[in-house]
Amino acid sequence: MATDNVVWHKHEVNKTTRSEKLRQQPRVFWLTGLSGSGKSTLANLLEKKLHEQNKHTYLLDGDNVRHGLCGDLGFSDKDRVENIRRISEVAKLFVDSGTIVLTAFISPFKADRDYCRNLLEDGEFVEVFVDTPLEVCEKRDPKGLYKKARSGEIKDFTGIDSAYEAPEAPEVHLTYQDEPAEQTAERLYALLQNKGLV
Repeated sequence: MATDNVVWHKHEVNKTTRSEKLRQQPRVFWLTGLSGSGKSTLANLLEKKLHEQNKHTYLLDGDNVRHGLCGDLGFSDKDRVENIRRISEVAKLFVDSGTIVLTAFISPFKADRDYCRNLLEDGEFVEVFVDTPLEVCEKRDPKGLYKKARSGEIKDFTGIDSAYEAPEAPEVHLTYQDEPAEQTAERLYALLQNKGLV
């Protein structure tokens, strides 16, 4: 936690100068949805599309950050809040570097997603709700987690015995059920393009 003895140091090279050099508008594309909704797959495909257009990007994925930055956290509500707090602060640093950040996190609580939004300037946080019904996610169950949650092996699993607060007014509401992931990613890119976000 910051104390009275910690002072923010302003540097001459800043977000504006970095963004100008990279020729892009830094922002966070925050993909949220249930486990198995397709967040990671879509974030990966979107990053690939942006990379092909010479955009400077970085993808923060839920499972990947738990191998390091958040490796000490479990899945209780308290730990989930801390997980998203850390990711939000990292995302802010990337935005300050001029980078386009993509995140793929269940991030089940509205207050936690709002925490990241409030760290950034207007227009820098783009909430993308990957809206895949629970029954579809459970049918996919790519990691076998729903099966474990239903059998009681996993506790506090989002959508089963832990709440998911769906976004009420996301910048992008993306339904995703049966179509190929590549097609959905193209649809996502088109939605972002139409809003002037890419």
